[in-house]
Amino acid sequence: MLGAMLPDDVRPVDPPIPIVDDLERVAFYVPTYMGPVDDLALMARMPRLEVVQLLTAGYENAERFLPRGVTLCNAGGVHDASTAELAVGLIIASLRGIDSFARAMPSGSWVYGRREALADKRVVVVGAGGVGQAIRQRLEPFEADVVMVGRSARPGVHASGDLPALLPVADVVVLAVPLTEDTHRLVDTEFLARMADGALLVNVARGPVVDTDALTAQVASGRLSAALDVTEPEPLPPDHPLWNLPGVLISPHVGGNTSAFLPRARRLVAEQLRRFAAGQPLEHIVSR
Repeated sequence: MLGAMLPDDVRPVDPPIPIVDDLERVAFYVPTYMGPVDDLALMARMPRLEVVQLLTAGYENAERFLPRGVTLCNAGGVHDASTAELAVGLIIASLRGIDSFARAMPSGSWVYGRREALADKRVVVVGAGGVGQAIRQRLEPFEADVVMVGRSARPGVHASGDLPALLPVADVVVLAVPLTEDTHRLVDTEFLARMADGALLVNVARGPVVDTDALTAQVASGRLSAALDVTEPEPLPPDHPLWNLPGVLISPHVGGNTSAFLPRARRLVAEQLRRFAAGQPLEHIVSR
């Protein structure tokens, strides 16, 4: 039996999969998109569970609930375009001061001045997977010099060991990595200290990839600026200093949640179900 914990507007196939009451019969489970932890905990009550298909690219929350022998798949490719769009939007908004213009509108202020262009900037994208490559594809037409960094070196991609040499010459650093033991607080005091004065840090990955206290200190000093779609903690408390620091732009974890999500999610789950029913290899396996 198939199991789904999806709101009506996020059902991946037509006709919709009914919500399953008999958890003991579930073999293929699709947890709620951005849903509560309780939905992931339901895996422990599914003795016949074989596959968990997430609707998110990140899978760190689901891994700790995954029963032994169950295959975990993420939503590879579903969020690439939307997250890349937001990353580019955050960069342009930050460099060109669009958020400042918006804040000045209610008072009728004409905030004229010369701003930074994306053209001719060197952008280091940390994370060379689907989202990272989608960001690169969208940045290059803006005449930016895009440098990709992955876990290991390959044509067109630097190894993570090259970061210390790349950070001082980057105008913008974009984080597009999954949250793992290796990337947890990857952006710490040392990482930020290597970034050039006036550089912009953009995080469309996961909040814990960045040491929030270290970033707050650097931005408060005026040395760096930041554009964040994800934070730690999340949501960021209303009294957190990042909300009011100059040079900070925050969006509420909306990188993948656009009109492009539903059609891509439906296609992904339908294809995975077809493969599962036919006994064919699944795609986007991240853990077993």
